[in-house]
Amino acid sequence: MKYIFSGLLFTALTGMTACQSNNDGKATHQEPAQQEANTAHPHQQQVQTPAAAPATSKEPAATIPAFNFYKVKSGISFTHTDIPANRNTVFILFDPSCGHCQHETTSLAKNYGRLKNVNIYFVSMNDPALMASFLETFGKELVDKPNVEVLYDRNQEFIQKFHVPAQFPANYIYGPDGKLKNSWDGEKQIDYVLAEFTK
Repeated sequence: MKYIFSGLLFTALTGMTACQSNNDGKATHQEPAQQEANTAHPHQQQVQTPAAAPATSKEPAATIPAFNFYKVKSGISFTHTDIPANRNTVFILFDPSCGHCQHETTSLAKNYGRLKNVNIYFVSMNDPALMASFLETFGKELVDKPNVEVLYDRNQEFIQKFHVPAQFPANYIYGPDGKLKNSWDGEKQIDYVLAEFTK
């Protein structure tokens, strides 16, 4: 039953996800209610939360939950016990095709010098083949850094245990104690992001 629900939730999330316009300026199809909700941020990628989402996903997890993701490059399992201690840990839930995710990644890469002491994990439920070249394409300065990893969420654990976001990229900052310090959905100014990641 859990797997059926997970599959339905994942299908609903991916099926309802759509950027508001492409890089070529062409708008993609969306429902009128969705168009009205997106007028303030016409390029934000929206993720509608299904009504049947687990209760724990309505608010971001207060502490880093137990999880089992997989490193995209090696396929090796990566769990909460593998996170280096004594520093902030950031999870960025992203879609490789999302323009805002790409832009945030590029901005973070350009400012890597300020992020050397922060664990940064890019997490996605997308096909690993789509994720494999994401950093090389949009964040070259982040490639092979010891504190940066791209993780595949094969079993949709993020939306079950962490949170179901309204927009991509979704950022979650946990302190050295594993407690949530801040979170937000959608792209923000890089100065704000850097300040929050390192606070």
